[in-house]
Amino acid sequence: MSNTILTPGQLAIQNEARTFVREEVPRQLLLDMDAEKVHYPREYVQKLAARRLLGLRFPQEWGGRGLDWSHEVLALEEIGVLGASLACLYSLPSIVGEAINIFCSPEQKDKFLKPVIEGKLTVAEALTEPRGGSDFFGATATARREGDVYVLNGQKRFIVGAEGADLFMVYARTDPDAAGHKAISALLVERSQGVEVQHVYGLMGTRGGGTGRVYFRDVRVPVGNLIGREHSAYEVFNQMMIPERMTSAAGALGLARAALEIAARYAERRKAFGQKIREFEGVNFKVAESLTRLDAARALVHETARIIDRLGNSGYVRRMVSESKKFATDTAWAVVNDAMQIMGGIGYTNVYPIERMLRDARLMTIWTGTNEIMNLVIQHEYFRELLATVPTAREVEADALNANAEGEKVYE
Repeated sequence: MSNTILTPGQLAIQNEARTFVREEVPRQLLLDMDAEKVHYPREYVQKLAARRLLGLRFPQEWGGRGLDWSHEVLALEEIGVLGASLACLYSLPSIVGEAINIFCSPEQKDKFLKPVIEGKLTVAEALTEPRGGSDFFGATATARREGDVYVLNGQKRFIVGAEGADLFMVYARTDPDAAGHKAISALLVERSQGVEVQHVYGLMGTRGGGTGRVYFRDVRVPVGNLIGREHSAYEVFNQMMIPERMTSAAGALGLARAALEIAARYAERRKAFGQKIREFEGVNFKVAESLTRLDAARALVHETARIIDRLGNSGYVRRMVSESKKFATDTAWAVVNDAMQIMGGIGYTNVYPIERMLRDARLMTIWTGTNEIMNLVIQHEYFRELLATVPTAREVEADALNANAEGEKVYE
């Protein structure tokens, strides 16, 4: 993003994140995570906490900096350069922290949010189940109330950070007789006896982030760990979709930017048929198209950040967040693919990190709600907004020669 339009505070946070990426994350960590020699890099999270880069949006009282989304997306793009796993682990305190910050009591914030931001507690969000991912309200995990505790049973899968998490945010059915959106509660579940991460998945990409399946077997969760009101996880879920999808969108920008820069520098150095390959339209047009996509995605993400900062949450905000997640992750996938095409066969090897980026980018269009689900949200909120308002702009539909011809506009 052009530095000329950033405020001094935004430039500062961008530079802090950029410095961290450059100086605090060793190359070997990335290699070991992708080789699955490292399953969960706890030290990385602790380093972020030491630099006060976790939980940027949360109040200083709880260890944050009291910043807004327009600052956080800048940091997220820089962290995204490291790939999907490290970007996701960076995002988890922002995602889980959102629920604690908005729906929990000061006592809960002191017990959970503050140590999360300080890097003393690592977190994971346990939403997806084996029977389905996008069907959130079909959750089958149960939390039965017994006095001052809930007895939690069930399993979750594809949980990023599960391997190393000290604290899980879990959605579970607390009213077995109610309709889906009125039956589920959100709980903060501390790792204890009865909480088991059975295995870490063999993933195509996005490795080393501790993704696993979590079993909850008669876990006794204090009622004081309830997030918000009982049976009201619908409210929590709607709020959580903002940080889940915005962190995905902004992180994807960094991944795409890194891939484009690698390919463009390669095109400047590589020669074929007696000239640099960047001089061929088949190459330089891909650079131009990728750059245009990336700039458009970044503009959408930053505009959405400003909208959230001003409006908080609404149907319009959900639409814009969904547009940002869909467009930024689709862009990352397209840009990394074009980067590999520019580089040819060498891009398909581990001589360059493009092949790892390609594997990472593929998951971005699936997680935090598939991009098909984003389409559902986008069109739903658009139609709701369109049909609920009386047009105040020009009635363009009337600007046709036979706009009022009798019997032509038949709808049934």
